[in-house]
Amino acid sequence: MYLPMDRTVTAKIRLYVEHALGEGQLVPVSRPQAHYLFGVMRLSVGAQVLLFDGQSGEWLAEVAEAGKRGGTLQVLSQTRPLQMPPDLWLMFAPIKKARTDFIVEKAVEMGAARIVPVQTAYTNAGRVQRDRLQAHAVEAAEQCGGTFVPEVAEMVRLDRLLADWDTTRQVMFCDEAQVALKPTLPAKFAPWAILIGPEGGFSPDERERLQRAGHTHPVSLGPRILRADTAAVAALTLWQTALGDWT
Repeated sequence: MYLPMDRTVTAKIRLYVEHALGEGQLVPVSRPQAHYLFGVMRLSVGAQVLLFDGQSGEWLAEVAEAGKRGGTLQVLSQTRPLQMPPDLWLMFAPIKKARTDFIVEKAVEMGAARIVPVQTAYTNAGRVQRDRLQAHAVEAAEQCGGTFVPEVAEMVRLDRLLADWDTTRQVMFCDEAQVALKPTLPAKFAPWAILIGPEGGFSPDERERLQRAGHTHPVSLGPRILRADTAAVAALTLWQTALGDWT
């Protein structure tokens, strides 16, 4: 059931939990969550919190037990149903730590369903901490009001990714060598992926392979050279405007 109109919502905090949510459910609070809720935010018994689990929408809960090392939240009623993003992946070559974090956060906010770090010929970052990036995705969903948290995949080499690619998923790859500003992006209802290259761009071999594939669509992001993190936001905006749920 949804939130009754006569129940006043005072919750200011949204929290992602890895427990199935339903009316009357008791949700245990982990030690880090207890520190945040009861130590940092100073919530006490009876205070309201909004919860989501990435599968059943958003729910109103109240603090049933509060302690320094844990606690319990009781689910009251659903406030919003699950809102799924379009079937869109964002694939990008990791860059500096703070800028990679930015890309993940903005991908969540702008409706990516899956986030895939890729290692290209010119990728500077040797490895990424997937768990840390997944935590950033959770935080972004908590802050932007999302009810779904996209998976952050392990980093994979671009050549291996393309070798195993399901060609029913179209790929929009952002190529600074392209001149056309308005790309043709067919198959509105097909699954899609956006590919952002590293700061040095794609190698000649990578560009040739991408251009040769029948399911790829090279696009330009305009007359200016963009930083990789800016390019990710621009590409997501372009796709969402043309084919996504912004239309």
